[in-house]
Amino acid sequence: MPHLHIEEFKEIDFPQKHNEVSFNFIANNAKHSDETLISVSVEEDDFFLLVKEEENKSLLKTDKLTRPASIHNVHKALLAYADLADLNVISSNVPQKQKNIHLEEATALKHISYFADNFPDASEIRIEVGFGSGRHLIHQAIENPNILFIGIEIHRPSIEQVLKQVSIQNIKNLLVLDYDARLFMELVPSNIVGKIYVHFPVPWDKKPHRRVISTTFIEEARRVLKVDGRLELRTDSENYYAYSYETFMNFHKTILHINKNKDIAISSKYEDRWKKMEKNIYDVTMINEEESDNLTQEGSFEFSTISLSDDKLIELHGVTKRFDGGFIHFERVYKLDDGVMLRISMGSFDRPEHLYVILRDKIASYYPTLPLKSKSNLLAHKYLDEVFNG
Repeated sequence: MPHLHIEEFKEIDFPQKHNEVSFNFIANNAKHSDETLISVSVEEDDFFLLVKEEENKSLLKTDKLTRPASIHNVHKALLAYADLADLNVISSNVPQKQKNIHLEEATALKHISYFADNFPDASEIRIEVGFGSGRHLIHQAIENPNILFIGIEIHRPSIEQVLKQVSIQNIKNLLVLDYDARLFMELVPSNIVGKIYVHFPVPWDKKPHRRVISTTFIEEARRVLKVDGRLELRTDSENYYAYSYETFMNFHKTILHINKNKDIAISSKYEDRWKKMEKNIYDVTMINEEESDNLTQEGSFEFSTISLSDDKLIELHGVTKRFDGGFIHFERVYKLDDGVMLRISMGSFDRPEHLYVILRDKIASYYPTLPLKSKSNLLAHKYLDEVFNG
């Protein structure tokens, strides 16, 4: 992750603009004085820089929760703040002049709002969850130029590796998203996906609730898949295979194909390694045979006028509220010059969304973007509005 180690953090006057970067406001953690957030805007990206006080130095980096799609906008914001505040930089992994044209022109990388606002139209869409090195994803996109591929990954080096190949090989039918695939599935329109690839997901043996394959994920997969569309799981974990098979079979009606040590057209470097180790590879393929109803999500993320005082809002730090179908956890509270900001996690227990809410003059709003419009998030928002009004 891009960062600067600095001798001492210095606060600037807000708002102001420097080197095409807008610095909007500062938010200080109400409970921990060693953490500060700085709101920045670069081109179309709005996100936070995070300041963490360490022994004899400070760390300036991007906030993981609001991390933008463009890594170059992060670099630009870090360097602009360091220059504007005249910070003494001790060490840095942010390139000062070196540029990577393949990443700078990476139009394939999209923000979640791109899909939420107007989902791309194509005769067929295929989705790969956790594409890793991207060998399988890129191979499929090249072999099927008339199909739109969406690759979902949260590991930044893997994303950059795929974006370079997209640029070098001039691949036009591949989009990349840095987001939780379980949440993403809830906004995909019904009956448009030909295949969903889940190849070698993290087993999460000690935290099974974090697994991609779940009853909810399968339900969403069945909804978005075309008739005869397929969800393909490929894993080297016998535990994951057994768990997934049982989860699929819990459905009243399902069609599964099971394969063991099946060869496919392209394999990852990890699969090549496992084969040399003579590890077994399991494939579970679910075939969808029913057309689903169109996706509808009723509701909005507007707040009513807030009745709680700033002091009462600060007291929400660490509080968890549960309701039928989900929860809200108030992770952190920040003080603004003219209000309060809350960092919360909300929605379903298995796939929560993490975001910020700003409260000024009895008015609340999400920042920098709205939550994903899912059933669980709409329920959580309704309950959150009730909490803000005592």
